[in-house]
Amino acid sequence: MNFLITGGTGFVGKKLVERLTSLHHNSYILTRTPEKFTNTEHTTYITFEDAKKLPPIYGVINLAGESLFGYWTKKKKEKIKSSRIEITQKIIHLMKNMDVKPEVFISGSAVGYYGVSNEIMFTEETEKPGDDFLANVVVAWENTAKQAEGMAIRTIFARFGVILGRDGGALPLMSLPTKLFVGGKVGKGEQWTSWIHIDDVVDMLIFTIQNEHISGALNVTAPTPSRNKEFNQILARSLRRPYWFPTPGLLVRTVTGEMSQLVLKGQYVLPNKAIENGFQFTYPTLELALNQLFADVKKN
Repeated sequence: MNFLITGGTGFVGKKLVERLTSLHHNSYILTRTPEKFTNTEHTTYITFEDAKKLPPIYGVINLAGESLFGYWTKKKKEKIKSSRIEITQKIIHLMKNMDVKPEVFISGSAVGYYGVSNEIMFTEETEKPGDDFLANVVVAWENTAKQAEGMAIRTIFARFGVILGRDGGALPLMSLPTKLFVGGKVGKGEQWTSWIHIDDVVDMLIFTIQNEHISGALNVTAPTPSRNKEFNQILARSLRRPYWFPTPGLLVRTVTGEMSQLVLKGQYVLPNKAIENGFQFTYPTLELALNQLFADVKKN
């Protein structure tokens, strides 16, 4: 099968391409600078112009978007939104002009859709979005992707939680204080983290591609969200470091500005749709996930 992928050189994208290659599928990876990459038997780097000449594509997977990390200046916030909307609109235009339409379109999204709460449990059945900046971005992002449904393409909005991996995502930054022996809860420590291991992310994307019954919103999270204080306690055990040094919320807000909501606020999100369709998690608990990711630490 042939797949067209944006964000294929990013943290999740690279892992997904590796898996597709292992399954003998072909990945066409959209990039502005294909000359920087080396094509292989199953992997080809292309521009949007090149994409007009591709063979029939089975699935389109949209993972591109400006990183949320960094101080949220007005310019940064505009880029967070525009980078997601504009490339999704380009993909929609590209699919409209394909003689043979893809069978499936997975468009990246985020659990930020739900807003923040320490009390409410969110599932794919939750219709009302949040009202903060990230929720507004995600709503606009999904509405853009939703145009694919009008082309009779099975469309999935992959609402990613906090993705855990050693070589990308949020974990390197989240684990830094603990590695430096100053780990502890952040703020009050009651805020939820809806996390997921990178391997389960890739498994769920492949599962979704293969399962024609899945469409619409899909929470890409583990079934056991963790409060911040519990997350950091388990992280400290996995790294064999002390858990003792709380980080005041005021300090986080002062240093990171509005981006601090990613750390100081959260949401309890459950992956009901994946579970109901039979998806099996390799790392259903945080302890399993972090112990695997830091297995080398445990051995030393």
